[in-house]
Amino acid sequence: MSRPKTTPRTVDNPSVTEVTLQQLLEAVADPVRRSVIAQLATAGHDISCGAFDLPVSRSTATHHFNVLREAGVIRQHYQGTTKMNSLRPDDLDARFPGLIPAIIDSCVRENDQVAEAR
Repeated sequence: MSRPKTTPRTVDNPSVTEVTLQQLLEAVADPVRRSVIAQLATAGHDISCGAFDLPVSRSTATHHFNVLREAGVIRQHYQGTTKMNSLRPDDLDARFPGLIPAIIDSCVRENDQVAEAR
């Protein structure tokens, strides 16, 4: 008996041309999502969903990742069975020049201040 063929898991990452400024600003308005942005920017490499230090449940974290992905802030892809996340600064900077570097810088500074306060 032959095994059924499996198709690789994929994630639907929207084109940044589909992202509105309203959607982007709403995505970065939440402090948990800003922490995700800061952690990705600081790491400088892709991070799996489970490796983030977030003060929310896994299901709530999934919601935040989805909001960021749908707003074009992050790109998600599977590496085996692990969902990986990366920032999309170049794509978004082409759509909203100058805004994304400022947002990322602010998120990193805010995350550092929160960490120092602990």
